[in-house]
Amino acid sequence: MKRNAFTMKLKPGFKDEYKKRHDEIWPELKQLLSDKGISDYSIFLDETTHTLFAVQKLADDFDQKAIPNHPIVKKWWAYMADIMETNPDNSPVESPLTEMFHMD
Repeated sequence: MKRNAFTMKLKPGFKDEYKKRHDEIWPELKQLLSDKGISDYSIFLDETTHTLFAVQKLADDFDQKAIPNHPIVKKWWAYMADIMETNPDNSPVESPLTEMFHMD
């Protein structure tokens, strides 16, 4: 199992809506992420910069290409596009982070 971390950007003024949408995350999306090898997934918000910080655990056999092409994920991205910075395909603009320290 490896850890994966990245940042995304929330548009100003959408903190409560972002939280609401994730509190009501679609069960089929949660199941898909779990089935594809994503676990222990958390997202934090830096309210000063509107930066979202995500961290998750990925299974050893995690296939990075399986998630972005799935119809449920594409539907979720379209649902979230009005409140986040996105790419032309509605995927969130992500910046990968390099792990510099970890303590169990």
